[in-house]
Amino acid sequence: MTAESVHESTRPMPAVPADGSQPGPHGTRLLSGWFTTGRAADLADHLDRYGPLPLDRAHRGHASPLIHAVDQAGLTGRGGAAFPTARKLQAVADGRGAAVVVANAMESEPASAKDATLLQLAPHLVLDGIALAAQAVGAREAHLCVARTRQQQARELHAALAERERHRVDPVPVRLHELPHHYVSSEESALVRWLNGGDARPMSTPPRPFEKGVGKRPTLIDNVETLAHLALIARYGPAWYREAGAPDAPGTTLVTLGGAVRHPGVYEAPMGAPLGRLLAHGGGPSEPLAAVLVGGFFGSWLPANEALPTRFTKQDLAALGAGPGAGVLVALPQRACGLAETASVLAFLARNGAQQCGPCRFGLPAVGEDFAALAFGRLDVDGLRRLEHRVGLLAGRGACRHPDGASRFAATALRAFAADVERHLHHGPCPAVHQPPVLHVPTGSVPGADEWR
Repeated sequence: MTAESVHESTRPMPAVPADGSQPGPHGTRLLSGWFTTGRAADLADHLDRYGPLPLDRAHRGHASPLIHAVDQAGLTGRGGAAFPTARKLQAVADGRGAAVVVANAMESEPASAKDATLLQLAPHLVLDGIALAAQAVGAREAHLCVARTRQQQARELHAALAERERHRVDPVPVRLHELPHHYVSSEESALVRWLNGGDARPMSTPPRPFEKGVGKRPTLIDNVETLAHLALIARYGPAWYREAGAPDAPGTTLVTLGGAVRHPGVYEAPMGAPLGRLLAHGGGPSEPLAAVLVGGFFGSWLPANEALPTRFTKQDLAALGAGPGAGVLVALPQRACGLAETASVLAFLARNGAQQCGPCRFGLPAVGEDFAALAFGRLDVDGLRRLEHRVGLLAGRGACRHPDGASRFAATALRAFAADVERHLHHGPCPAVHQPPVLHVPTGSVPGADEWR
């Protein structure tokens, strides 16, 4: 299989397959139009390639054929939890009252670029997915949420929506919303809270959005990549979708490769492939690896010898205490200090919580401070016990899942870099703590109350 890629840049550009082949059924799907034309798709390109929306106008009052097709395809969410998409669709369709559809394009994970790339290169595939999902669940309104810091993205999406309105493509109008760009603002309950007129901060659950969301109505919230896959399933069917990927993890997925790979960027790859093969889409490791970060800042560190042969499936990764997350893979070279990298991310997570409960206000900063002390050789054995205890206290105690993600990230670092922990405790910090970091961690202070609106 060839490795088709979209490299990171201001305007992502593709690499030509090494053998000159065209993308096929087991190569790119979401991004195949880009490789065919070499440019982002406008509405004319999109309609020429895919035809009109395959709307099913006869299912009113009956089970949606699209939901059945999505179930047969085995599509799972691409936003982080990998939840079966058909089950979400059916739960909203079965709810009381007119449903609402929300497409989540916030992509607050700093290590991810897949959603931005997809929206830039194939926006109408996402917008098709929104329209089709709305029809499947009986929604009368639909919303697309983006980060207000990405002004170019917002302009391009406004233009795409205007094109569709002029040509009367969508049966349900889609409203574009520009939300505050904070790490937890992409959490589904934060989107609901903001669309209901509140802050873009997570709410305690239950009820879940599919029960009572926007306007207290059943609300489907899906990642934009998930919706783009749905649009392809609606056109080509579940059997076609399953031609790519593995039987227990069908289809393709977008992954963002970073760190010590030869060609960092966004790639489309088959689900179920070993992580080592996914890294090969970016040319493979550029130097010997110590570990791989799977899933981004809410993800898990895995030692390289465990990670590389492990298949990219929810089940296989769960056996190692990890998950697909937002499709992020960061290769950490042996020359880097995994403890210092972790400390930097934990400091970011401590600054970027919603500050609504104790774990975010006190627990995360305490864990971050202890981890920084460990990384820089200032922690003793008693301090390590305190750190391990604090990490164990974080999960399950917050109003949202922010402390859970930080706890998993810290706990897996302590396991993956156990030998480094011992060296830092007894011999001081390694020279690598002073090297430039591998992970790009945004700077900034704790958001003020007015920055959540």
